[in-house]
Amino acid sequence: MEIKTKSFFTGGLMVMCALTLSACATTPKTDNTMTQKMAAIEEQEQSLTAQQQMLTQKEQELAMAQKKQKMMGTSDLFPPNAKSGECYARIFIPSKYTFETETVLTHDPKEKIKIIPARYETVEETVLAKEASTKLIVEPAQYKWIEETKMVSPAKTMLVAVPAVYKTITEKVLVRAAHTEWKKGTGPIQKVNETTGEIMCLVTEPAVYKTISKQVLKTEATTREVIQPAVTKIIKKRVLVTPPVTKEIVIPAEYGKVNVTRMVSSATSEKVTQPAVYETVQRRVMTNAGHLEWTQILCATNMTQVKISQVQRALLKAGYNPGSIDGVIGSQTMKAVNKFQAAKKLSVTKYLTIETLQALSVGM
Repeated sequence: MEIKTKSFFTGGLMVMCALTLSACATTPKTDNTMTQKMAAIEEQEQSLTAQQQMLTQKEQELAMAQKKQKMMGTSDLFPPNAKSGECYARIFIPSKYTFETETVLTHDPKEKIKIIPARYETVEETVLAKEASTKLIVEPAQYKWIEETKMVSPAKTMLVAVPAVYKTITEKVLVRAAHTEWKKGTGPIQKVNETTGEIMCLVTEPAVYKTISKQVLKTEATTREVIQPAVTKIIKKRVLVTPPVTKEIVIPAEYGKVNVTRMVSSATSEKVTQPAVYETVQRRVMTNAGHLEWTQILCATNMTQVKISQVQRALLKAGYNPGSIDGVIGSQTMKAVNKFQAAKKLSVTKYLTIETLQALSVGM
């Protein structure tokens, strides 16, 4: 039996997995996670390789430029055809490249063991949750309320006094008998002086009566027999209808539904042949090696405040902030110059080169 080993990283540790024709004991979820981690590691390795190649290429270019300078001897110690008032600096001109398309083999054809995971299904089952049981219960006694008439006192005979009955009668009583008496009278001639006598008349007064009321006995007081009935009252009474009874009841079993996962098919493996993988890549080919070259620049000899102000305005117009427009080459102005040089793919230097001035449309 052929046994292969496969290594991968997980949690910062390298794990070795022995592969036979059956399978490596991993679940599909773990296998996917390992594949993703291995892909990420491979991508990081490719990025590091590309950076290493670029660094090696830069070192080769610099070595070639230095070698070329030695071969040229002292004839290249000064700028050629220089004029009075001009300033030059030896600047490294980077190599020039072109891209060529090429089809390369990425992976050789290989065989691998494909794990077919076990298949499961979830079904619902009825399970016993609680077994049947019995329980004794007591049914309480039943009562009812009834009404009952109860004698408070029996019937009895009593003698009742019947009072006398009177009636009221009226009669006239003589108060004063009829009689005559003298009363002063009046006439045609009244008393004029003391010599004149008074007039007197004899008058008969009739008898005077008054009416009085009095009570006279109509019937005398007597007694009579009265029968007083018996006195009863209605009372409510609670009486037993059925006595308490003890019964046994059956409590049925309780069932519930649960989800059960069952294996439908077990895990298997099969051998899969992966074909060779090709990839079309672009390869960078050097067309002109990097070298040192005398380049005209602005320096203290030919640099004026007006010229620097023009450069600062041109940088600001192009979208690069040079700081104050003061005609002085400061750190902020040079930062703006370097950003402009990088954006225009010019040599990024610490000088204001003629190519930079031309790109900014500023004359020497």
